[in-house]
Amino acid sequence: MSTAYDFSPLYRSMISVDRVAELIDSVMRSEGDRSYPPYDVEKTGDDGYRITLAAAGFGADEFEMAAQANRLVVVGRKAKADHSASTYLHRAIASRDFERRFELADYVVVRSASCDNGVLAIDLPRQAPEALKPRRIEILAPPAWPNMRQINKDQTERPAA
Repeated sequence: MSTAYDFSPLYRSMISVDRVAELIDSVMRSEGDRSYPPYDVEKTGDDGYRITLAAAGFGADEFEMAAQANRLVVVGRKAKADHSASTYLHRAIASRDFERRFELADYVVVRSASCDNGVLAIDLPRQAPEALKPRRIEILAPPAWPNMRQINKDQTERPAA
């Protein structure tokens, strides 16, 4: 269900509402645009992740990926094939172009990507800088004092005054 809202009355009294209206409109787009292609995000280790996109019919040369600051953009552009000689009785495999954006956490980088039978797998390890990794700090015992006399704790040999 898609509902359009008219924000034009707000334009007269507020500054930069046109940008807010664009953001709201982009969020309220149909679910069909946001759900293609389907994807999984899995945790592969303590500091590893994998994104798997299921784009049936796409080959490795039809994907483009760009890693920006905390964002990964995956674009699929289907090569235009000549289907004039083909007669389809039922056609359900999507062949439309898509763009999928993923927000990445700090220090998550794209290590590798592979495509096998229309399934694109992207490996994303988290590589925190050495300065931010926890480090072990050794706790030292106090040094032994060489000229220190120990006071006798035995009070029985104390002379009377």
